[in-house]
Amino acid sequence: MKRHFLPVFLAAISLVACKKEEPKTEETPVVTEDLVVAEEVVNETPPDSAAVMKAWNDYMTPSKAHEMLAKDTGIWDADMTFWDPNNPEPQKATSQAEYKMILDGKYQEGKFTGKMWGMDFEGRGLTAFDNAAQEYIATWIDNFGTGLLVTRGAYDENSKTLTMHGNMVDPVTKKEKKVKEVITYIDEDHQKMEMYDLKDNGTEFKTMEILSKRRK
Repeated sequence: MKRHFLPVFLAAISLVACKKEEPKTEETPVVTEDLVVAEEVVNETPPDSAAVMKAWNDYMTPSKAHEMLAKDTGIWDADMTFWDPNNPEPQKATSQAEYKMILDGKYQEGKFTGKMWGMDFEGRGLTAFDNAAQEYIATWIDNFGTGLLVTRGAYDENSKTLTMHGNMVDPVTKKEKKVKEVITYIDEDHQKMEMYDLKDNGTEFKTMEILSKRRK
């Protein structure tokens, strides 16, 4: 019952607005070199209550994209590798992630814990599929920083990859940089996540790779 309250409420407001605001036709004079022509301007008719309610129902109903996110539900173990352009030796770390769907299956929440460079690591991820925008949106925070990373992108069925792009401020240079994240769905129990810095000259530098395996 709660699922349909918001669309009905919005539809009611829209219907009242429709009754109060009738389409108006105005004549605006358009000046040419030799004469004045009356140009007819017609205001756009707002959608009716049924169309508004359907739009909101479509927006709030989990889709196949949400079903794909739900398949990750469970605990995963991860081997992490990091690269620094100023250090030729890659750094290694391990972590675990627990995924679950929240808010009636509309969003995927990920909780990450592990050890990195001798310190306790903790992170939170939230991934959505926006039915209206038809795109994936992800946010990321962790205890190794104070910023919020937002990435957006699309899933390619042929390559089984979800590619996301975003911007973040480099804590060293204090300048904004572009990043790319690619998640490859190897099979139901194995995934690979790769993170890249995107340079102004069009080149990419791989900064991180995470190989994840579902815990049985």
